Amino acid sequence: MDFLIEYGMFLAKALTIIISIGLVLSMVVSTSQKTNRGDDNGEIEILPLNIDFEKTKNKLRIATVEESEKKIERKKIKKESKNKNALNLKSKRRVYVVNFEGNIAASAVDNLREEITAILSVADKKDEIIVKLESSGGMVHSYGLASSQLDRIKKAKLKLTICVDKVAASGGYMMACVGDKIIAAPFAIVGSIGVVAQMPNFNKLLKKHDIDFELLTAGEHKRTLTLFGKNTDKGRE
Repeated sequence: MDFLIEYGMFLAKALTIIISIGLVLSMVVSTSQKTNRGDDNGEIEILPLNIDFEKTKNKLRIATVEESEKKIERKKIKKESKNKNALNLKSKRRVYVVNFEGNIAASAVDNLREEITAILSVADKKDEIIVKLESSGGMVHSYGLASSQLDRIKKAKLKLTICVDKVAASGGYMMACVGDKIIAAPFAIVGSIGVVAQMPNFNKLLKKHDIDFELLTAGEHKRTLTLFGKNTDKGRE
């Protein structure tokens, strides 16, 4: 009888441990699935730049006056702030600033797409979008997609300004050209670097030795320049 009681206690303990482990594992799996599901679009961080600039300016104004005048200066700032808020409510013209830092694959295009989609959902015709662009270029198809995202702004009839501090070359320049205006720093690199290609051609040598050369392609532009065939001006273009 004692054996059965002890055996029953053992089974109860073992079952309790198994159930506890199962609950822990199920909680871990559930948490992992929620994390993986998440929000695929992520979050867009929105910063009111004008407020940040205003705070910095006001701090500087207060810091540069005498201690006895600080209270008066604070009152002036408060009054000016009220007047500006009233003017802002009347004008309601907004400027949206977007950052784009491009690598070879233009990986930031996914974020750019989401940001532009969000802006276009609320922007008005009198609003403006500024893109702070920095890219040395990369894959044609990737930067073609990035440029097409900027073109959405133009199609929505919104003003688009591209600002370049350091470099907007090749694919980056292709993006910049979509804008209504490009504003670049004095020493910024802006433009298409281009491609240089050189190759020998043995066509005359083959003809001299009475050697024929045939090139078969699936289409007209599959091979425009060859090492052994005759290259034409059209092919070089």
